[in-house]
Amino acid sequence: MKGQELKKFLIIAIIAALQAPVYMPAVAYAVQEKTDATPKQFKSFATKNKVSDDYKYGYLNIDWWDKFNDPVLSDYIVRALQNNHDLKVATLNVETYYQNVRAQFAGELPQIGVGFAPNYMKMPGTSHSDWMFAVPGIVSYEADIFLKNRDKTKSVKKLYEASKFDERAAYIAVASAVGTTYLNIVKLDKMIELQEEIVKSRQMIYDLMLKRNHEGITSTSDTIEANKDLVNGQTDLVELKKQRSKLLNQLAVLVGESPANAESLKRTSLDTINHNAEIPASISSEVIMQRPDYLKAEKMVEKAGIDVRVAKKEFLPTISLSGLALFNASDFGSIFTTKNMLWSLGGGLLLPLFTGGRRLATLRLKKTEYEKVLHNYYQTNLTAIQEVNDALVAVRLDKAKMDQTLKQADLEADDYKYNELKYDEGVISKLDLLQFKENLLYVNKLVAQQKAECMVDYIALYKATGSKL
Repeated sequence: MKGQELKKFLIIAIIAALQAPVYMPAVAYAVQEKTDATPKQFKSFATKNKVSDDYKYGYLNIDWWDKFNDPVLSDYIVRALQNNHDLKVATLNVETYYQNVRAQFAGELPQIGVGFAPNYMKMPGTSHSDWMFAVPGIVSYEADIFLKNRDKTKSVKKLYEASKFDERAAYIAVASAVGTTYLNIVKLDKMIELQEEIVKSRQMIYDLMLKRNHEGITSTSDTIEANKDLVNGQTDLVELKKQRSKLLNQLAVLVGESPANAESLKRTSLDTINHNAEIPASISSEVIMQRPDYLKAEKMVEKAGIDVRVAKKEFLPTISLSGLALFNASDFGSIFTTKNMLWSLGGGLLLPLFTGGRRLATLRLKKTEYEKVLHNYYQTNLTAIQEVNDALVAVRLDKAKMDQTLKQADLEADDYKYNELKYDEGVISKLDLLQFKENLLYVNKLVAQQKAECMVDYIALYKATGSKL
């Protein structure tokens, strides 16, 4: 090739290189085409069962909820799993971290670019213009002989793995919230029913007291006290209804319903719910170690360790390889010929000698972060043990308290039946009988409240053990 032609060729090569677009790695693109939106760890399960959400039922230990023997509650748990928007966001967060892993992995692969650059130009020293066509192909690759980029990918992957535990924790938390809210609504249904009877009884007491006051048998002060009791009972009834309405709105949102339909939500009577789970004598440490927050803390420790390793490798040189192939011709039909081809291969090694202390500061920062994450891991372990122990104590002692309240309720029921006989025999007045009835209703309210508390305690234990109860 003559000197003038070589000069012309190199100028075109430079122009073409500047104009050539940069593309994603070809290998990474092929992987993307073959990968659907389902995270990798769920693919085989989803493909086998044809239902991509089946793994979420495992998060919730869905069979555990059948121990309440309440199909309405079980249905709400499933509806929340399918419709709760916070859970959908948690799942999308997992997908976000998964795509971050793939984006980071692309940095480990060669970068390939190809372009097409037509040029109409006049060269110096000539009197005519002509078309030139250039097709450059550029390849660049950072030789990861120290596995720095591989470690960066591992670090991002740990975040992805941690996000799966966040997703699981979110599902457990929402299921626990649904169960707790539902049982509190059922409890309020029963307490409102009993409170309405109390108000009715107090109304009868006030009417009798008012009549007796008119006859001069009862003082005005006693009559006013009876009226105050009636008003207080009516106020308590309004407060219970307010609490129930708020919880119904909360339950509607948890299961993905509009709060406008909250009052129509179905529920079972508290009297028919028979929770038959046994109180465990102890909780295995293996169960605690399967809590999602504990497992996430482990992943974050692993990530912090990898980040320290990456910071150390920043002190090592960076080795890069590059290649260029350029086809250039004035005739497009003969562009892809060896005589019109220019190619080159090259490599380079770069070792930063002075960066103002940035690399050393980064290393110290990563070591400090590792220590913080490690202490967070230890604290998570202690907190997990505390929460399990607290929940276990609450289950046992609230159950013992309810047993005593049930005995008290039985005694009050027997006492009321005895006083009914005394009333039938004319030994006591109607007013006295109504007061004994109110005592019985009050104890029944305690029974309803404590029965619901015991079941809520079981849900707290379920949550504390990461659903592995």
